[in-house]
Formats: sequence, C-alpha cells, structure tokens
Amino acid sequence: MASPARAAIADFGSCGTGLRDAAIAQGMAAARFDALFASVAPDMSVLPLLDAQPEFTTPIWDYLAALVDAQRVADGRAMLATHRELLDRIAAQYGIDPATVVAVWGVESDYGRIAGKRPLLQSLATLSCNGRRQPFFRGELLALLKLIDRGDLAPDGLTGSWAGAFGQTQFMPSTYARIAIDGDGDGRRDLVASIPDALASTANYLKQSGWRSGQPWGVEVRIPVGFDAALAGRGKRRPLAAWRALGVTLVDGGALQATAMADDSAAALLLPAGAKGPALLAFRNYDAIYSYNAAESYALAIATLADRLRGGYGLGAAWPTDDPGLGRDGRRELQTLLLARGHDIGAADGMVGDATRRAIRIEQQRLGWQNADGRAGTRILQALRDARPAASTVFRLPAGYSQFVQSPTVRSDVSMKDVQGLSTGDFKGFTAWKVETPFSTAAISVFGGQLLSFVPKGGRDVMWLSPTARQPPTPIRGGSPVCWPYFARQGQGNDVPSHGFVRTVPWELRNAQRQADGSMVLTLAPPALEGLSLRLTMKLRIGRTLEQELLTENTGSQPVVFTQALHNYFNVSDALQVDVTGLDGLTYLDKLDGGNAHVQQGDWNLRDPRDPGRSDRIYTQARGHYVLRDPGFGRSIDIATGGSHTAVVWNAGEAAAAKMDDIGAGWRNYVCVEAGNVGPDVIELAPGGRHTLKQVFEVKPL
Repeated sequence: MASPARAAIADFGSCGTGLRDAAIAQGMAAARFDALFASVAPDMSVLPLLDAQPEFTTPIWDYLAALVDAQRVADGRAMLATHRELLDRIAAQYGIDPATVVAVWGVESDYGRIAGKRPLLQSLATLSCNGRRQPFFRGELLALLKLIDRGDLAPDGLTGSWAGAFGQTQFMPSTYARIAIDGDGDGRRDLVASIPDALASTANYLKQSGWRSGQPWGVEVRIPVGFDAALAGRGKRRPLAAWRALGVTLVDGGALQATAMADDSAAALLLPAGAKGPALLAFRNYDAIYSYNAAESYALAIATLADRLRGGYGLGAAWPTDDPGLGRDGRRELQTLLLARGHDIGAADGMVGDATRRAIRIEQQRLGWQNADGRAGTRILQALRDARPAASTVFRLPAGYSQFVQSPTVRSDVSMKDVQGLSTGDFKGFTAWKVETPFSTAAISVFGGQLLSFVPKGGRDVMWLSPTARQPPTPIRGGSPVCWPYFARQGQGNDVPSHGFVRTVPWELRNAQRQADGSMVLTLAPPALEGLSLRLTMKLRIGRTLEQELLTENTGSQPVVFTQALHNYFNVSDALQVDVTGLDGLTYLDKLDGGNAHVQQGDWNLRDPRDPGRSDRIYTQARGHYVLRDPGFGRSIDIATGGSHTAVVWNAGEAAAAKMDDIGAGWRNYVCVEAGNVGPDVIELAPGGRHTLKQVFEVKPL
C-alpha cells in the first residue's frame, strides 16, 4: 500500500511522480519531498487565472487608479522617511533611487500588507501539471523546493500569488534563487519577513536588468493631430531627433532635448490607451521596470508611482473614457453608499470583491443601465451620490421579540365552533389551524403563520414538510415560510435572525369566513413589533386553488425599504426530474457563483450542465407565472404571482443537504419556487403606503 505522502502526490497523476523524481534528481531527499507534499492536493481554481491577469484584462485607467492612488502615495512617502537610511545605503550600493524601489514595494504588496494567501506548493504543483505553460511552472516549483531545502525559506505557511510570486516584493522562486540578497546580514535571504532583504533584492533585480543610475524611466509627451499610432510600441525605438521631426513635443509643448533625457537618446513611444490618451517616451530604465512583470500597465504603475513619490503630480493627459477608475478613497465612498442602501458587503475597506460587484450590479439594474457589469467606476459613484437618499433596509431587533419567540400561545379572535371546517390541533407535531373544504384541506402553523400543507381533494400534498423539522423556536423547514421584512440577511447585521422576524413568532387568526362555494378565507397577522413601522397582514383563500396575499403597510412617518418572500417548498417526486417553465431568458444572480449574473437557457431544472444537482438563483424582473412539471407525480403546479418582481429557485443539493439535519436525504423531495421582492427588486413604501404580494397555486394533471 502506498504511503499517505505518496498517495497525496499521486493526486497529480504521473506528473506528480515526475515532479518527485525531478526534485530528488536535484538533491532533495525523497522523505523530505514526501513530507512537504503529504497534504498537498491540486487546486484547479488557479487555472482560469492564467488568462485573467488584471494587467491584461483591466482597463488601464482602472488599473492605475487602484494602484497609484492618494493612499499608496502617502504611505510610500512615509516608507521613504521610515527607511531612509536603508534606502540610501541600497541606492549607494546598487544605483537605484529610493522612490523606484519603494514604488515596486508599494505596487507589489502594498508595502508588505498584501502578499498573497495561496499555498505556494499547491499552486505551483497544480500549474506544473495542468494548463498552459507547464514547463515554466515546473521550473518555478523545483526552484522553490531548492530554496526550502537549503534553508532560505520555511515551508510552513508559505503563501503567495496564484502564479507563485511571493514575499514583500513578489519574486518568483527562480528569480529569488538568482537575485535575492541578504540585506540585513543574518545569513539568510528572507524576502518574506525581512524588509532589508526584500528592498535590497529589488534594487539588485533592477540593476541586473540594465537600470542606468541617475536617468529617468521616461517622460510624458504630446503627439500631433493625425499622428500615425502604428509608430508606437515598446520595441520601436527612435532617436529623440526622429521623434522631434515627427512633431512629438514635451507635454507642455517644449522641444525634446537630449540633455533633458540624460544620455539616452533612443526612446520608444507608448500610447497605452491609443492616440487619444496619454503619450509617453520610454527609455531603458522603463525596460528594467517592465522586466519585473512584462505588462505595460504594471510598468506604468511603478513608473508613475515613483514619480509621485518624488513629488510629481502624475500624468497630465486624461484617459479616453467618461468613466474613470477609482482609487481606494473613491471605492470606500462607493461602498459606504452601497451600505447605506442596504447592501450586505461587509466593511467599506476599498477592496472591491464579489459582494461589492454584486451590489453595484444591483444598483446599475435599478438605475436602468443596459450594461450592469458591476464595475466600480466614477459613473456609478456619481450616480449614487446624486440619487435621492434611499431609505435604509436595515432593521433593528424589535423590543420584546425574544418573548414572542418563546410564547406557545394560540392567539385567535375567531371561535372555531362558529366556522364550519375550521379547527385547531396538531399537524405533524406542530400546533396549527386546520382547514377542510369540499375541494381541499390545509394546515397553517401558529408558529410563523406558515402554510404547512395544501392537499387538493383526492391528490397529494402540494407542500413539502421536512419529516425531521425541528420544533419552535427553530424555524420550520418546509411549507411556505413568510420571510419579512427582509429576505435572507439582505442588508442586515448578525444581530437579527435570517429571513426576517415573523417566521419565528406566534401569529394571530384575525378572521375566518366560509364562502358560499365552501372555500375558506383566513386573515392572519404576526404580533405588532415595537419599533417597526411596517405592519403585515396575510390572507389565505383555500378552495380549488390556494391563494395567499401579504399586505404590507407603512404606518410611520419615513419611507421604508423592505424585501420579502413566500419561501415555497413544493413537494415533488424527484427533484432531479422536475422542470420549471416561465424562467427562460431571464437574468438570474447565482448565489452559488458569488452572485454573478447569468441568463436562463430554457426551462429550469437540476440537470443544468452549468451547475448540476443544486440551485440558488435569484431571477430579477421575473414575469410572475411559472409551472412546475412533475412527471413522477403526473401533475403540474401552476404558480401565478402578483406584486412580485423576483423568483427564487432553490434546492440545496446532496452535498449541502447532508450537512442540514432537517433536509438530509430529503433534498430530492422538494423544489423551492419562491415569490418575492429580493436582490435588486426591493420595495420602498412611502408613509401610509401599502404593497400586496400575491401568489396562487393550482394543481393540474400532466
């Protein structure tokens, strides 16, 4: 039997065996290699990043706005002062000015704050055996192993970028082995924990790459109208006299002079955003910067940040866009505005992740923008600044809520004996109002006012109720929970329960009437919650169909924004075999994909090859009419909604359900198709305003 270590490297297949052999061939003991890889398994999430590097995929005005912002400039100037003695010593030894060294440090790791969190052995081994550029990454992995084996690096907790760059100034392992310097004299080259080692090594790299001491990296220039942009490019060098002859001048209109450019008379013209954007002449020192990371936007970030650290003002020409990028101050302001509008994005930290992009997409959709791309730019920031302040979606825990949750009281203004077909009693372990009509039966839990069952005469229950559903005060899994005045944790903190207040308090039966045709109409409401200006009333009409309405009223003096859903668990023969029509062509936000937007192709089902076997999708601007087709039960459930702009379709799937005691193997017995107003489809009620959310179920044979 293979040892656990050998089994682990075997996860990489024959490639893993080859890596082991190569490491042993360069001097590493087999036992040492096996120990290092004992818990290393492939991480396939790095593969898409091969073709998604921000230097090549992000508009240059976004890239530079993020990396050369006021905060990075201020922090860089502070680092210049703090490490002045060290930087002066490095400048004397390697000929690299302090501002350039600190600019590399700032761009690469924000002065040591952000150096990457991916385990290096895992990332490099994965890239060595998968995707393009395998030979390159194989060489980097072997270089890393040699550094570990010789004691330069400790393997525990060794992390970096997805591609294997690591340390204060993000060296690749082969560069580390070739260039790194022991800058603090302790006998080790530690670019992770030692600032002197990292900064000296960066200076050594630039020197080895051809940096010319005392010369500039380049200069911003102006090109004449009608200039042939095909003459631009880093590899198309011309003497300054040739550029002068073509009409290129300094940005202030002055003539290009060799003395002003030191002794570097051969320069390349750069037009990073085309002829309508900034123009620059780049000299050999620019090439040295470019060699650090072969991307134009990266090299310009280093060059312009270094200029700013020397007291300059950055580029003078504007980028050719009406929607420039944002620095961290602008991003924090944007996030603050998003938080004020109820988006659950965490802290306003200036770091734009999936949650912030999802919130931006929601606001772009609300504004009616055709391209809701989630981009954090000046346009969306200004739109939210100019927008009428949105009412908050954040609700505080009402006073007395916890006492309501614990109350076992059945509250009713209706005498059961006065209404034929209405009674109270136990329904599958829950205290409930029971309804019997000539056409159907139903049960509504006192706890949460939750529809637990609707059974058409001679048919099966329309609703699924978990056989392992827990007793109050735990929310009941199944039926149709009422999520109000917010859905999930949309805009809420962790001090309030998920999915709102009313599903975990006892409700009151306000009225019950038997109609002439024998159907029953019930009016129910949760208790009035102190400090909450919204009031909720629910009506249920139980007969040939099930009709349910949620009426929300704003009794306060200020507008209130809320979200809501009727979280229907439909009873199905096999969730893998049913289909839901009425969603084709709709845009949905996939919560299992970080909230990214997709377009539904055809009917919904759990056989969708994009993400089979599970679903958590928010369909925005939904049409309000869906049909759940169940061949196993030989029936369809027609679902018509009103006052609902959103459809949520959810099934936990096998893996997630296994971790949920009240679902488990039952995941194949339900599909949630929920009527609501969630995500971007919030409801804003003016004082005295009313809103009705309605749904109707009708069961038909297939």
